[in-house]
Amino acid sequence: MATAKRAQMQQRQPVRWGRNLTILALLVAAVLTAWFWTRMRVTAEARASYAAQTGCLCRYTAARALASCQGDASVKQSWVGLHEDASAHSLTASVPLLATQTARWSPEGGCVLDPWTE
Repeated sequence: MATAKRAQMQQRQPVRWGRNLTILALLVAAVLTAWFWTRMRVTAEARASYAAQTGCLCRYTAARALASCQGDASVKQSWVGLHEDASAHSLTASVPLLATQTARWSPEGGCVLDPWTE
């Protein structure tokens, strides 16, 4: 009887360890994602703001085509996309799922970024 119970406990042990290791791995992954997510979001906000400002200056102050501005090294950054609203004289730079920033051009003030929202 004792050997049967011992055999049953030995069979359960690997399952318990596997489950605990899986839970631990998921917890570590969630913590790392949360920590890096904040850093990635802040970096994305800064890159989107820089690209929107520089793209607006290129497009409306220098009067270049949007395709030409997107090819500039200062605007062309990883994952940053530019979108123009010609009627509002604004250029929006975005990093998918992380950040969006708009710069608006006016004759009096030039290119001005919209205020950041939290």
